[in-house]
Amino acid sequence: MKKILTLLSLAFAAMTATAQVYLDPNAPIEERVQDALSRMTTHEKIKILHAQSKFTSAGVPRLGIRQLNMDDGPHGVREELEWNTWSVARWTNDSIVAFPSLTCLTATWNRDLSALYGHSVSEEFAFRGKDIMLGPGVNIQRTPMNGRAFEYMGEDPFLAGEMVVPYIQSAQKNGVACCLKHFVLNDQEIDRFNVNVNVSERAMREIYLFPFKRAVDKAHVYTIMGSYNLWNGDHCCHNDALLNGILKKEWGWDGALVSDWGGTTNTMQAAYGGLDIEMGTYTDGKVKEAQHGYSAYYLADPFEKLINEGKIPMEVLDEKAARVLRTIFRTSMNPQKVIGFQCSEAHYDACRQIGEEGIVLLKNEKGMLPLDASRYKRILVVGENATRSLTQGGGSSELKTLYDVSPWEAFNSQLSTANCQLTLAQGYKSGRSVYDHVDKVDSSINDSLRSAALEAAKQADLIIFVGGFNKNHKQDCENGDRESYDLPFGQSALISALAKIQPNLIIVTFGGNPYAMPWLPQAKALLHCWYLGSEAGDALANILTGKVNPSGKLPVTFAKRLEDYPYAKFGQEAYPGITDVKVPANSAGEVPHRQVYYKEDIYVGYRGFDKDKVQPLFPFGFGLSYTTFAYGKPTATVQGDNIVLSVAVTNTGKVAGKEVVQIYASAPANKSLPKPQKELKGFGKTRLLAPGESETLTITIPRSDLASWNESTHQWQVDGGTYTLSVAASAADVRQKVNVNIP
Repeated sequence: MKKILTLLSLAFAAMTATAQVYLDPNAPIEERVQDALSRMTTHEKIKILHAQSKFTSAGVPRLGIRQLNMDDGPHGVREELEWNTWSVARWTNDSIVAFPSLTCLTATWNRDLSALYGHSVSEEFAFRGKDIMLGPGVNIQRTPMNGRAFEYMGEDPFLAGEMVVPYIQSAQKNGVACCLKHFVLNDQEIDRFNVNVNVSERAMREIYLFPFKRAVDKAHVYTIMGSYNLWNGDHCCHNDALLNGILKKEWGWDGALVSDWGGTTNTMQAAYGGLDIEMGTYTDGKVKEAQHGYSAYYLADPFEKLINEGKIPMEVLDEKAARVLRTIFRTSMNPQKVIGFQCSEAHYDACRQIGEEGIVLLKNEKGMLPLDASRYKRILVVGENATRSLTQGGGSSELKTLYDVSPWEAFNSQLSTANCQLTLAQGYKSGRSVYDHVDKVDSSINDSLRSAALEAAKQADLIIFVGGFNKNHKQDCENGDRESYDLPFGQSALISALAKIQPNLIIVTFGGNPYAMPWLPQAKALLHCWYLGSEAGDALANILTGKVNPSGKLPVTFAKRLEDYPYAKFGQEAYPGITDVKVPANSAGEVPHRQVYYKEDIYVGYRGFDKDKVQPLFPFGFGLSYTTFAYGKPTATVQGDNIVLSVAVTNTGKVAGKEVVQIYASAPANKSLPKPQKELKGFGKTRLLAPGESETLTITIPRSDLASWNESTHQWQVDGGTYTLSVAASAADVRQKVNVNIP
């Protein structure tokens, strides 16, 4: 026994003599990565490259290397699922705060709130033991029909890029990796697994890649999720030109590329195409279960076999494993990772504040708002969304909340008085929140609800209609796009009928997309709320009553008609795509059966409305306030590689408020490289200004942000000459202009 103990002691001494650098949290990460790699077997390297459950990938228990725990975001931590199914685990301690949708965050135009959002939501992820938050998303809203647009950050790449950076920085400072998605061109849900996107090199760079590059360069995002769709014939989850060529080599990104769930299709492409962590293979990403074990994944046994046979070099495996280890040391084995909080008062405060600043006041006739409830004896609230939970449904963004404050609850708290009676009429019924089909609702039920609402309207002095979209399939939901530009469930007809009975009508809509408003002339006031999360009711009521002055601005253009959007004039080719038999097979022998062509090119959103001279219903960047603002004369100077613009903003109204100042650049003419009429290149938001108070905003525009992509040279190009900088309250409301000469 003594001899055995001596041998064990010697073995232990030999082991500890060789420093385990990878376990030293104070050692540089790259040293930890290389040390861990040197100790791992081939099989252990393979194991960390693919899922071991629905939302985890393996660590190396033998070496004390922890696994990665992932979960859906970015609006909150998803309800816990069973280890190996899509069924909920039915935990009793996984209820969380639902934060507002990313469209709502973007509508604040407030970088500080973006940082607060990232900090708050990542604390909830950390407390739940999660290492990777699957989000945020920055796909561009080129069509208002996109079912997942509510998860993204609008139509403008600069705005999306600027707003996503503070979110990522704050979250990752807490030791929770963001998984930026969906890289790239995942701009529709129709045939999302099989559609091949055809887009010009210039539009790809200037519009669709731009916010991702911003997140790589400025926020050093730790992980990125590939998208389901194809680009240039290859799936984006293992697209060599995209992932290795652009993301990793050209941009110098050192993070781990995670597949979307079910987005991996081929072992050789996965091996050489830039994929690092394979998740959800043989599923549809939400409902369909895998018929194979995790060892059958493309980057599992099939990949290991090719490595062992020498058909794929060990360097390919090591490069992937290094990226995954780097992520582990930044998150699950990061000693600075916060413990976090769940459902804290600070998180609810953040939720409410973001919601308040994201709500956009679109119409306010004759000062209808802020609402003085004491002026009315009977207020009728109509609409399913007054009581419906809008944190449920939507696919992977569905959340299990500790509590939600509905508009009806908040109205009863803030509007109901001894002199004012509130009543509720549902008006319409939409059915359950469903992911993969449309719930059928008996028409007789909606006829009855409509009749009841119209009858109640006869007794009302004021009507507040609370409608819009919900997160059902083919509304704002993963796996299905909208089928109509109109509001669903006959809401437009109901609104018009209500207005004929009682002209004192306030419209409140929720949803992630623009929509048609044939009833707009009949409405006295209109608020668009996106999705406001757990504090939805209080945020809305605070805006309605004037406790908070609205300061949100649209991150998308609201067109009068669907046909007005820039892509729409190109027909089915531009959206949702066509079957094109002339397309050759890719390297895996696949021929995508749907091809979509981005024929509007760089003229997405307001750029296209300007080009086509089409007047929108509400322009990009638009939003009203309960006060007014005056803009002083701006100054702009070139300081090194930057343009520095300063402008004074004065509150000229009677109540305190915040103003968003937008800077659009118009480039000198270039016949060989046509430019949009104007492009957003800077913005700032004032603090809360009291009546008569002024603030000077200083906005810096790097010279490189004025660049366009030259398809002849395949490089960014800044044209010299005189640029006009428009200081604006929206894309259609230019207050001041200043010229600056760029060498």
